[in-house]
Amino acid sequence: MDILILSLAVAFGIVFFNAQDQKQRIALLGRHLGQYQIETLMENLTEGYLRALGESDPERREQIWSLLTGAESSLADQFSRFASDFGKVDPVSARVSTLPLAVPWANRLLPGFSFDVRQAFAIHAQGIVDAVANREQRSPRDKAFTLSAELFLMQHTCHWYCRSRSIASARLLRRHQTRHEQVLASVSPRTRQAYGALTGL
Repeated sequence: MDILILSLAVAFGIVFFNAQDQKQRIALLGRHLGQYQIETLMENLTEGYLRALGESDPERREQIWSLLTGAESSLADQFSRFASDFGKVDPVSARVSTLPLAVPWANRLLPGFSFDVRQAFAIHAQGIVDAVANREQRSPRDKAFTLSAELFLMQHTCHWYCRSRSIASARLLRRHQTRHEQVLASVSPRTRQAYGALTGL
């Protein structure tokens, strides 16, 4: 009975302190993201890409691609500014545990199993800017595919920072029907290499 009570107490403590830590992270990230329209622009682009891909008339399809360039540039600019802004937060608050599941204070107790989310956001900002600039001269369809992957990976990092890697991956799969490994394989080689070196994935 004593072991059961102790186990329940430990489990409750883990849940409680995880919830407190996650609440603080969500509030911190939300304060910074709230200054921008990043999520709205992402939704508009995703819907626009689907509309363009579903358009059978080539001329109409090209018009849609052309109309989306403004939103792409705005998103790249806004996320770059967000990454620069978030880069000023406290280094301790920016650490993210690489453990699959959330463990209270893991980023502080096990610094070797963590990374700096400020660096991750800088990687995502560069990846988004590069995809929008399209220096590789990808077709509109391939450009949209690469940029979408960059955005999904960035969104995964946000959820990872706020919750845990496993929850971030589950949300990615539920929201976009895409596995984390698929997204990572679809971003630019530069993003993939930098992201892997930072996170160990």
